[in-house]
Amino acid sequence: MIWRYRNLRLAGLALLLTLGGCANYQAFQDDGASYRQPMSFSDPELTRQQAELQAVFQRYQGTPYHYGGTNARGFDCSGFIQTAYREAFDQALPRTTGQMLAAGQSVRRGQLLPGDVVFFRIRGKVQHAGIYMGDERFIHASTSKGVMESSLNSRYWRKRYSQGRRFAQPAALPNAQSTPRASAHKRTY
Repeated sequence: MIWRYRNLRLAGLALLLTLGGCANYQAFQDDGASYRQPMSFSDPELTRQQAELQAVFQRYQGTPYHYGGTNARGFDCSGFIQTAYREAFDQALPRTTGQMLAAGQSVRRGQLLPGDVVFFRIRGKVQHAGIYMGDERFIHASTSKGVMESSLNSRYWRKRYSQGRRFAQPAALPNAQSTPRASAHKRTY
């Protein structure tokens, strides 16, 4: 009997640690999710990168959240980011938010460019991430609404923003080598 109770406790602890990864609680999402400012980029390469990401977003918009998910049947936040980078830029990223935090180049919030990965602190630790799209908007896999677009300035996300990281160096920056490709991937189930 004691052995069974100990195993249940260990299994429960393992489950809690597993679920502490990407995006725990996001019930109060975005107070401006339907509002969308027009994009305004002057550099053709940044515009092209944003268009590649927008195409990926449109392909997966509304796909449900699934912890550990990395495909059109369901995504967690880092699975969506990994898939979006692979399809838009043909670039592999680390699988988890923790691994992503340890990679890339840190970017100040005021210097974010489309394609930068933004991270959010939920319940005291960085647990959620999305892809910055420009004009204070980002795309992500939300636990409550699946793949969606939100505002960094919304009441919910503004106070949880943690940092930005750059994984692909946009062509507008010196020594750039990122060359996004047209995406031919289709949404399949």
